[in-house]
Amino acid sequence: MIGKRYTVPVITLAATRRDVYGKALAKSRTEGLLPVVVYGRKEQSASYFVALPDFKKVYREAGESSVISLKTPEGALDVLIHETGKDPITGEFIHADFYAVEKGKALRVSAPIVWVGEAPAIKLGGIVVKVLHELEVEAFPQDLPHEISVDLAGLETLESQISVKDLAIPAQVKIIAEPDDIVAAVAVAKEEEEAPVMDISQIEVEKRGKQEEEGAGTPEQGDQTSSP
Repeated sequence: MIGKRYTVPVITLAATRRDVYGKALAKSRTEGLLPVVVYGRKEQSASYFVALPDFKKVYREAGESSVISLKTPEGALDVLIHETGKDPITGEFIHADFYAVEKGKALRVSAPIVWVGEAPAIKLGGIVVKVLHELEVEAFPQDLPHEISVDLAGLETLESQISVKDLAIPAQVKIIAEPDDIVAAVAVAKEEEEAPVMDISQIEVEKRGKQEEEGAGTPEQGDQTSSP
């Protein structure tokens, strides 16, 4: 389902020149500065610092699929967060790579799916199966979506499903997937079959009868005196 055109809000992040590298970066990190690198097809690699609190806020808003306007001393650059590094112990960001995009050229990125609403089919005993968790999309840099919302309210019956063609997608965004690809569906939980209950008394009767039959065919042995 193609929706109306929309305007993606501009997300900005200030950067300062960086001349510190290697082990010397430890001190900068304690001061709340995050080392970043910017590169692209038509951009030479450049190193900067950004404020860690600002980066974390921008990352929550933009993720890795929305364009950011990076304000550098040389001017503004349209970039995507391409890769991040985190401290294995604290989980804090310690590095980030930005990819400088080319204006006027469409990009393909993976946009995460965000689930909204509740599926009415759950009240009928159904279980929502989320088949996809992200979708590859293509759009010009300024039109790239941060996320794709999928409304579970469309899952009304136990046979309901949501396909790519059912999604409300902005007109300037193209999903790289088949229209009939399933995004989410309803499944019905199968009841476990009860194991057959064995009649213990019948087993005991059969066992006792077998023992009696075996006993009847075995002669009793007593003391025997051999004759010379």
